[in-house]
Amino acid sequence: MRIRRIVLIACAVAMIPAVGSYAASMLKPSNATLAIRTIEWLRTNGGAGLVSKIETIYYSLTAPSKGGPQLKALPKVGVALANGGTVVKHHPYRPPRIAPLKRPALPQEGVWHATRANAGPYPPVLVTTFRSDPAEYPQLVAGVAWIDPHRTKLVLYPGTEQPSVQMPSRGPEEVPPSARKTLLATFNSGFKYEDSNGGFALNGHTYAPMRAGQGTIVGYTNGTVNVTEWTGGSSVPGNVAFADQNLPLIVKNGKPNPLLNDTAEWGATLGNAIQVWRSGIGITRQGDLIYAQADYQTAGSLARILIHAGAIRGMELDINSYWVSFNSYGAPGAREPTKLLEGTERPANRYLIPDERDFFAVFEKK
Repeated sequence: MRIRRIVLIACAVAMIPAVGSYAASMLKPSNATLAIRTIEWLRTNGGAGLVSKIETIYYSLTAPSKGGPQLKALPKVGVALANGGTVVKHHPYRPPRIAPLKRPALPQEGVWHATRANAGPYPPVLVTTFRSDPAEYPQLVAGVAWIDPHRTKLVLYPGTEQPSVQMPSRGPEEVPPSARKTLLATFNSGFKYEDSNGGFALNGHTYAPMRAGQGTIVGYTNGTVNVTEWTGGSSVPGNVAFADQNLPLIVKNGKPNPLLNDTAEWGATLGNAIQVWRSGIGITRQGDLIYAQADYQTAGSLARILIHAGAIRGMELDINSYWVSFNSYGAPGAREPTKLLEGTERPANRYLIPDERDFFAVFEKK
């Protein structure tokens, strides 16, 4: 009995640092649920392998079966586009409808919609949905947003915890109220810094070294934006407003990266082949941005969604329903927030309060 007491006391003493770490983490201000914060604490404190195994088993068991009835309708997104009006100053371009992968098309399938009423004939942000794989998975729906960088400004905001790099100031960690008058949309960034194997730069300063060959969304001080494979040095030049990396590109030259089927690199915790909520960002030949999100996707199927929507280069962003978010705002001042697809868990006002993860905000240029 004495030996048992000694062992129990020793175990209790050994647990004190872990209990203290967990309690401190749970007491931090956060808009995430206790369950999610517990999972993230386990990942950070030696339990990443266990969490990944549990998640892999769960998603494998809940993966959809092939076949089944076809959808009869798609979720409604956005508002109808105006048919007339004054041509805007910048290039008056509207992307073509995304062709359905199965005919007949469902009502409004692949048809672009404005994110707010009275947006004029050429809104700077458009949204649509389409069946991503009607042959094998007829119930799956992809949500897509088109962003015109000529008429928008893209801003990268650090979160309260991510990226986990030393910065003199993390900023507001939300879209500041003073900037919300022209806010059009917000969307998630990539993996946690420790999982992305990539660099991070903001306002011309490199906080995590840039890695050659990594997929990178980069914004320049002249307002242009690109999704590209990084070929520069470990530090960004002075004309870079932001640069955020997240693993190699999944779309190159308008085709899926051939390595997608050969490695588990595009999912630090779940790999590339587990069907889960995934998101990605791509760029078209015209230089416009394409954001996509969908449930039960592999890295390869996400690449095909981006390509079908018009991307010639694309990178995966965050995965899992809790971290994937695209929100648009139906009225100035970030009023009438709306999620692109309802299956994502976080509320439409996610980035209007401080958030753990870094994210992007899309503002209208005046």
